[in-house]
Amino acid sequence: MSPPFLGLRTTVYPVTDLEKAKAWYSKLLGVAPYFDEPFYVGFNVGGFELGLDPDTSELKPGAGGAVAYWGVEDAERAWARVMELGAEPASPVREVGGGIKVATVKDPFGNLFGLIENPHFPNTAS
Repeated sequence: MSPPFLGLRTTVYPVTDLEKAKAWYSKLLGVAPYFDEPFYVGFNVGGFELGLDPDTSELKPGAGGAVAYWGVEDAERAWARVMELGAEPASPVREVGGGIKVATVKDPFGNLFGLIENPHFPNTAS
């Protein structure tokens, strides 16, 4: 049986100006995005992803707005498992475009814990 989590994969920053944020982070990181759509921009930096999300309806930019996402092979299965272990739903599993599925839960201590199933990002589980 493979481990349920593939590793810490993605941190997503909510942004109000996606084009400006994309340009700034491209300069800062020294790489172009590997995934560039109007609904999400993703940078692969040393095997990890920095994501920029223009949807600020749930999380606002600034301190406390970023969510770390753990890579999973099956978002629905991982969601069921964390709920079984006592997490509370924050944002249910949903496809956000390009076959990418994300969800967030609140752990028993009130922290947001993100899940991401991303077919565009290399699966590094062994």
